[in-house]
Amino acid sequence: MPRCCPPAKPTPPVPKREADANEALARIAKALGHTARVAIVRLLVRREGCIVGDLVEELPLAQSTISQHLKQLKDAGLIRGEVDGPRTCYCVEPGAVALFKALVEGL
Repeated sequence: MPRCCPPAKPTPPVPKREADANEALARIAKALGHTARVAIVRLLVRREGCIVGDLVEELPLAQSTISQHLKQLKDAGLIRGEVDGPRTCYCVEPGAVALFKALVEGL
C-alpha cells in the first residue's frame, strides 16, 4: 500500500444472526450500487490507493461528484482515506471487501 494510506482495519466478523448479516450486506451493496462507485473501487484496487486528483484524471466525472461517491464508500467502510497535506489519499479497506465476499457467499 502507498505510504499515504492509513493502516488497514482488521476484518470484521461475519454477523451470526441472519438479520444482522442481511443488514451488513445491504449496506455494502448500497454503497456499491452505482457504477461510478464500482469504478472507483476497481481503480483503488488496481493502484493500491491513490489521491483524488488521480481519480479525476481517470474517470469522466467532476471532482465534486467523485468526492460525493468517495464519501459514500468511506461511510460504508469500503475505503479509508487520509489527508496528506493538500491532498487526500484513498485506499480500499481489505477487511470490508473480505466481509462483503463472505456475506455474498453466505447467500
